[in-house]
Amino acid sequence: MPRTVPPKEATQEATPALVRPGVLRTSIKVEPLTRTIGAELSGVHLGDAARDDDLFSQIRQELLRYKVLFLRDQDITRDEHVAFAARFGPLEDHPVAGSDPDHPGLVRIYKDLASKPEHYENALHCDGTWRECPSMGAVLRCVETPEVGGDTIWVNMAEAHRGLPEHIKAQIAELRARHSIEATFGAVLPTEQRHQLKARYPDAEHPVVRIHPETGEQILFVNSFTTHFVNYHTPENVRFGQDYAPGASHLLNYLISQAAVPEYQVRWRWRKNSVAIWDNRSTQHYAVQDYWPGVRKMERAGITGDRPI
Repeated sequence: MPRTVPPKEATQEATPALVRPGVLRTSIKVEPLTRTIGAELSGVHLGDAARDDDLFSQIRQELLRYKVLFLRDQDITRDEHVAFAARFGPLEDHPVAGSDPDHPGLVRIYKDLASKPEHYENALHCDGTWRECPSMGAVLRCVETPEVGGDTIWVNMAEAHRGLPEHIKAQIAELRARHSIEATFGAVLPTEQRHQLKARYPDAEHPVVRIHPETGEQILFVNSFTTHFVNYHTPENVRFGQDYAPGASHLLNYLISQAAVPEYQVRWRWRKNSVAIWDNRSTQHYAVQDYWPGVRKMERAGITGDRPI
């Protein structure tokens, strides 16, 4: 039987309510962008939401509903950026990208003419699944955008699970899989450094179908960090050797490919001071790298998550 857990009450850190004069808590406008995922918010400033419980609570509830939220014209400081993100929970560092020295947890993702084209973001992925406790979510702000290109795509992985054939849902209900930073970010490192990275972050094991801790939704939880199933080779699944190799990898590739279904996606065009807030537990995303040698500068505050069940 599929695993289910009851939704939990959303928790948040209390902070003093101090908002700019004239801000109305009921002024948030929510415009869905697709039938499946994503909504644009207007009438709210994230600097105010970082200080006001009611504003933050409204945004959090919309995030659970739409899974990724977008805002324009957010001329916020880095202090306000990290303060707002920290309302969701402690911020996390990235072992490869590092953080802004004055704002721990704020990663600068700067691509300019001095940078050679890189191809680790333009894969459908869920942040940090190589951790035992992957990211809960992130708040990403555009500092500078190319004239054309550089969009980001998000995918509703609860909808991806709902859309699977019933016999596939039954087959994967109890499967678990490994996720690796060594095989992704570590692949470009010299051998010794790659081994050191894996020693610091051993491959994590997660359920193929996780339960969202707040909504109770079943989430298809495999992505480009996933390397293999760990409990597939059973009499129920394997009659002959080819049922396991390549059979297991065929199934994993099929599951990973579900994130590429356009009906599960929303695509966002960036402008300066645009912000995206996403629930990393129920989504994947893809940074489209179609802009080089254009300049694209983003700043992301990643939020520490819990252990998937």
